[in-house]
Amino acid sequence: MSILTILAWILTAVLLLVGLVGTLVPLLPGTTLILMATALHKLMLPATISWGVVGVIACLWVLSLLVDFGCVLLGTRLGGGSKWGMAGAGGGAIAGAFVSVPALLLGSVVGAMLAEKLVHRRNLRDTLRAGLGAGLGFILGTLGRLACAVAMITLFLVAVLRA
Repeated sequence: MSILTILAWILTAVLLLVGLVGTLVPLLPGTTLILMATALHKLMLPATISWGVVGVIACLWVLSLLVDFGCVLLGTRLGGGSKWGMAGAGGGAIAGAFVSVPALLLGSVVGAMLAEKLVHRRNLRDTLRAGLGAGLGFILGTLGRLACAVAMITLFLVAVLRA
C-alpha cells in the first residue's frame, strides 16, 4: 500500500468522523463533509467505490438538508405558528448557530415566539405553542440529519467492503 493510498484513507476517515460529529455541532456542515469525503475518496481511489454509490450518498445529503430545514418549519406550523413564526424560527436558529447547540435550539424557539408575538400580536399561549413546535421540529430535524449521516457512512463502508 502506497503512502498516497494511506493518506487518502486517513483523509476519508477524518472527514467522515468530523462529518458525523458535525451533524450535532453547529457551524460544522456534517452531511456535507460526509459527501465530500466519499467524492474525494472516489477521486483519489477510483476502484474502491462506484459513482452510483456516490450518487446515492448525494441523494441522502439532499434528504438531510430537506429534513433539517423542513422539520423546524413543520414543527412551528404544527404548533400553530404562521409563516412569520417559521421565518423567525429559521432566523433564530441561524443566530444561535454561532454560539452553541443549546443556543441553536433556543434561538429557533425564541425566534418563532418573537415573530408570532411582534408581527402577529398573538397571545402568550399561542406564542408558546409556536415556540414549542419549533423546538420539537429542531430536535426531530437533528435526529433526521443524524440518521441520514449514519446511513451515508454505512453505505460508504458497505460499498468499500464489497470492493
